[in-house]
This record gives sequence, C-alpha cells and structure tokens, in this order.
Amino acid sequence: MIGRASCLYLGRVAHARLRPFAHRFAYRVFSVFVDLDELPALDKQLRLFSHNRWNMFSLLDRDFGPRDGRALKPWIEERLASAGIVHRGGRIRLLCFPRFFGYAFNPLSVWFCYDAAEQLRAVLYDVSNTFGQSHCYLIPVAQDQRPGRTITQRCEKRFYVSPFMEMDATYQFRLASPGPRLTLRIDQEGAQGRGFVATHTATRAPLTDGALLRTCFTYPLLALKVIVGIHWEALHLWRKGARVRRRPAPPHNEVTVVGPSG
Repeated sequence: MIGRASCLYLGRVAHARLRPFAHRFAYRVFSVFVDLDELPALDKQLRLFSHNRWNMFSLLDRDFGPRDGRALKPWIEERLASAGIVHRGGRIRLLCFPRFFGYAFNPLSVWFCYDAAEQLRAVLYDVSNTFGQSHCYLIPVAQDQRPGRTITQRCEKRFYVSPFMEMDATYQFRLASPGPRLTLRIDQEGAQGRGFVATHTATRAPLTDGALLRTCFTYPLLALKVIVGIHWEALHLWRKGARVRRRPAPPHNEVTVVGPSG
C-alpha cells in the first residue's frame, strides 16, 4: 500500500451566488481520489472500502461516466481517443464522494487523465443534478502546461443543474493536478457577468481504514448533508425570490468535448 496515488482529501466546499442577490454557504466534506488501476488492490487491502460491492464506504462504476456499470477506465480511454487527446496508457484518477453505507450524491466528480509520463492531458467534469440526470465536459490540457501550475479551462454550459441558474452561461474552471493540497474553483458567467462561484479546497490524507473510520466522526452523514444541503439552500433562494427556470432536456451525447482553452 506504500506509495499508491489513491488518497483522501479533507476540506471544504463553498458556494456563492452573486446576483440578483447575494447568497453564500459552505460545508465541510471529504472526498476520495482514486487511481482506477488501484481499485482492485484497494478492494482487497481495505476493510472499510470496496469497489462495486456494498461496504461502509464504496465506489460503484455505475455512479460515474456512462452510469451503466461498464468498467470506467476503458470508457474514458475511448472518450479520450475519440477526442484526439494523447493518453498513451497513462493513469486515470477520479475525485468524488464515495458511497457511505450505500448512498452518495456527487454534484461534480472530476476525472484527471494523465499520460505515461504523468503529465496531465485532460480533465473530465462529470456533473449530476438532483433530477437523476448527468452530463460530462471533456477538456484537454495544453501540451505546454507546466506541472503544478494552475490550469484555466472554459466551456459553454450545456446541462441543466439548478432551477435558479440560467442555461445561457459559460463555466470557467481553475484547478491544478492534486498534490498535498487540492484547489478547484468554478465560475459561472452569464450575459450580466459572473453570477455564481463554487470552490473546493482540501488537504491530502492517506486512504486507510483508520482514516476512513475517523471521517465517520469528523464528517458524519456526508452524503445526506450534501443532498439535504442542496434542497435547503434552494428553499432559501426561493424564499428570497429567485426565479425558477424551465428544465430543458439533457444533451443527447453523454460527453461534450471542448477545445483547449488558455
């Protein structure tokens, strides 16, 4: 187990709505950052974490990507190849909330796609809404991107997330390849400017049974807190007068491939 890439990230998620009125909230979270090639070993070596079977903590293939139970690495490698993104058999690592006693809700899971030289070549943003729908944005990383530097990526919004946010908008992502610290920022900009900011900051911790057990006490009922928190904050927005927007059909394609951005 020494030297594996898979780990925990312990930190905080914050949301800030900037218009038509200010509304902010934050909560503590923990995430797993798993190397897909390490999942069989994690399943065998950890007592409290399992892959594709029930446990206190688990990761199920059907919760991500195509959401049909297919093995995740072949699926993402097909998407990378179709998009012409150089991968060369490198590692794929997934940042997400694990299932806790069989339940999880991931508003956003992030796939980090590396080449054989451990250079980050693409990021896939795997988005879910509370209506049981999902969509992915696949964005390549510039070939001249220096390791450790902050990456800025942009794409047009194609998928309905919140009833209180416009569809005619653009996402800007700022992140770096996860290390001792994890930092992710998402700005949503519409015709009237920036309207929403989400940040996820965290510190790396080892993925061990002891660390998982401690999260039960330091981050109790994480999955329930995420989904209840979304609806609780939606109620606050509605009471403040936020306008509800019609939900369009999701995109026909499961992945939107975006050109490189600066």
